[in-house]
Amino acid sequence: MSLRAPTSPAHGAHPPRWQTLLAFAIIYFVWGSTFYAIRVGVHEVPPLLLAAARFSIAGALLFGWAAARGERLPSRREWAAIGVVAFLIFVVDYGLLFWAEERVPSGTAAVILATIPGFMALAEIIVLRTQRLTLRLSAALLVGLGGVAVLMDPALGMGGAPVYSLGAAGLLVAALSWSGAAALMRKLPLPASKVMSAAAQMLVGGMVLWVVAVAAGEARGFQPAAVSMGAWMALAYLIVAGSIAGFTAYTWLIHHESPTRVGTYAYVNPVVAVLVGHFLGAEVLDRRTVLGTLLVLVSVIVITTRPKTNTLSASAPSVSRIQPDTRP
Repeated sequence: MSLRAPTSPAHGAHPPRWQTLLAFAIIYFVWGSTFYAIRVGVHEVPPLLLAAARFSIAGALLFGWAAARGERLPSRREWAAIGVVAFLIFVVDYGLLFWAEERVPSGTAAVILATIPGFMALAEIIVLRTQRLTLRLSAALLVGLGGVAVLMDPALGMGGAPVYSLGAAGLLVAALSWSGAAALMRKLPLPASKVMSAAAQMLVGGMVLWVVAVAAGEARGFQPAAVSMGAWMALAYLIVAGSIAGFTAYTWLIHHESPTRVGTYAYVNPVVAVLVGHFLGAEVLDRRTVLGTLLVLVSVIVITTRPKTNTLSASAPSVSRIQPDTRP
């Protein structure tokens, strides 16, 4: 699978079916399983240090590979834009995700972050003003928030323990930060190359995470020698499979498949994360988790498949249908 000069199926032969299936399997199952890998890692490595290691290493590898292929390096203006996006996505969104997974089951974290398309839709309406708030969209947003409420509210009588409120709140802030970054990416002067843009964002985000982690005191008393092989393997999996292989598969797919088909990973990842967390991590799969997950997934499906109601230009793409290139 190569990122070099991909050929659109409209202008050339469609790639072999096995390549397409492999790429979808990666963004479905590898990305879905990264939530559990994060939870394994943060049990032994401070969360911000773990996130810093993941993204600085993955970003450096991708950046070096892109530069070696002759990709144009970002300009000074583009580096400034990269810094803004990297802060929102990697420091705020991922920093809070890694922090929350010390307190929240990995499957539940994935379900709460699946509210991102809803927040993206709100960004289109409030920030970009490219969409209208319709009855269908309003209902979908309420259903999604209802799913989060089911996961969090102990007064609903659903049985099982509700999600730790502060951890869930952090994940909602993370989802908002990602959505804000997605809206800004429409306006900021980022590099034209998706590979270079994502690599630079990862690299900058990882470096800033190192600073934040040290400032937060996570480096004090941390003994790398005491970390088990399982935690180091989780970090390697996040770097190689989650960031590098996942990004490669995603970028390849968006050049060969429709955005609607590629965007289906938003429905599949939370389900994979819940199942992986349950079967590998013994995370509870009770009525509360199942109902909350179903409500959030219904919301995501309705939002990402809704007809366009563009108020400015019929040709302008919908942010809620365009995911940034580095998830998750």
